[in-house]
Amino acid sequence: MKVREYGSGSARQIVLLHGGGLSWWNYRDEAELLQKSFHVILPVLDGHAGSGKPFTSIEDNAAEIVDFIGRELGGSVDLIGGLSLGAQVLLEILSMRGDICRCALVESACAVPSALTAALTGPALGMSYGLIRNRAFARVQFRSLHIREDLFADYYRDSCLISREDMTAFLRASSVYQPKDPLRDCRARVQVLAGGKEGTRMLRSAELIHGMIPGSTLEILPGFRHGDLSLNRPAGYAARIRGMLERIDL
Repeated sequence: MKVREYGSGSARQIVLLHGGGLSWWNYRDEAELLQKSFHVILPVLDGHAGSGKPFTSIEDNAAEIVDFIGRELGGSVDLIGGLSLGAQVLLEILSMRGDICRCALVESACAVPSALTAALTGPALGMSYGLIRNRAFARVQFRSLHIREDLFADYYRDSCLISREDMTAFLRASSVYQPKDPLRDCRARVQVLAGGKEGTRMLRSAELIHGMIPGSTLEILPGFRHGDLSLNRPAGYAARIRGMLERIDL
């Protein structure tokens, strides 16, 4: 597993898991804001640009990160955060090891499976994948995601490096993902977030996840779209992390 690291290896540790089709730069600005106080680790999920591994499953990615934390980070960290596919991987991590972190930040994780979406993923990519390297097409797609403009170069570069097989695999896996019952034994303090402008399926997912995790909090962010907080408001995301860890220290 490939990672980017910011800050001191001896400081308090944070792991942040990027969204599907993105990469470590999803959290680059947050890492730069937090690096004086924390050791921030940004893994590259399997099947994404620079990962060096094909995507197999959300569960396999979670197991890799659990192993990495055990091998390299002393077995536990202060906080794990994740967006979308990364948030689904985070839920799997918490199912495998409910004591692996003190706090967790679950942003826009879909937990309501859609067999139809999964079935349509292959044909849809079959029609559009060849256009990914077309810069004009990529820019239209990028704007539809409502990601801030200065991230386009990262998005375009890394989108071009994701194989059709990997893209199909992680999109399908994400569309049929369901949290598993051991998540109910999670001991971390968990915040579950979704944007107020996200679809009904995502809002239902946030409620379902909140209901599964004892003591978790649920916040629907008014006016926010999918990934708006971590991608477009890094200062707010970093402040939220600081606030979570400060409260748990009291």
